[in-house]
Amino acid sequence: MDKLNEILNHSFVFGSDIHITVKALLVIILTLFIASYVIKLLQKLITRKLPTEDKLKFTSLFSYIKWFVYVVIFMMTLNNMGINVTAIFAASTALLIGVGLALQTFFQDIISGIFILIDQSVHVGDIIELDGKVGRVEEIKLRTTRAVTFDNKVLVIPNHLYLTNTLFNWTENGTTTRENVTVGVAYGSDTELVKNILLDVAKAHKNVYSHPEPRVFFTNFGDSSLDFKLVFTLNDSFKSAIPKSDIRFAIDKAFREHNITIPFPQRDVHMIKS
Repeated sequence: MDKLNEILNHSFVFGSDIHITVKALLVIILTLFIASYVIKLLQKLITRKLPTEDKLKFTSLFSYIKWFVYVVIFMMTLNNMGINVTAIFAASTALLIGVGLALQTFFQDIISGIFILIDQSVHVGDIIELDGKVGRVEEIKLRTTRAVTFDNKVLVIPNHLYLTNTLFNWTENGTTTRENVTVGVAYGSDTELVKNILLDVAKAHKNVYSHPEPRVFFTNFGDSSLDFKLVFTLNDSFKSAIPKSDIRFAIDKAFREHNITIPFPQRDVHMIKS
């Protein structure tokens, strides 16, 4: 036992004030092993319910965490060896502040990406609207989300925007969505005829679902028109602009055939001579 204690207390001297014992080295090695095991266990615990593809995205994150822990242990080791770690930090304060400010948004994106992957609030294939832009999600990474718009433009969305903006997930409740087309007709028009025309146009389109049935709402007595809203259900809301355009063409044609006028705003100007 005395021999063992002698070995454990043996010091490696690197200078007049810098030394480390065998016991301290063994503690450091054991700490590194324990830290590595805990990080792996934490990774498995967090990602246990995630798809395999999403689990792989956490590999790089936990690799960064592992190296951060190793750096902390290394700095503690230097402090135990007699090196003034506080002086090192004090000398590099300005550099550390600059790096911290530069990485602030980066870490916001990473944290937001973790929330998205764990919470599963957004999936690949979902149609989302964020800050007025609509796209189909193609890939979710830890820092950014890639989405493709209807006109085939790629949106690279920093993940922190999910926390600072309102996100609309068009397909959270399924692929079907309720869409609408608004139209105004001249005062004096037969409102029942207008309603029937709108319903017939919607039912005739191949992409409009029959259940739930299309509905027509008389929304307002406008300044220049009687306002109606035609509501219908589509299966692919991402391409809703195409059937909505088709329906507008069909409404215009049907109104012309039945002599129903779509008015435009008019103003009477009275000139008063002084």
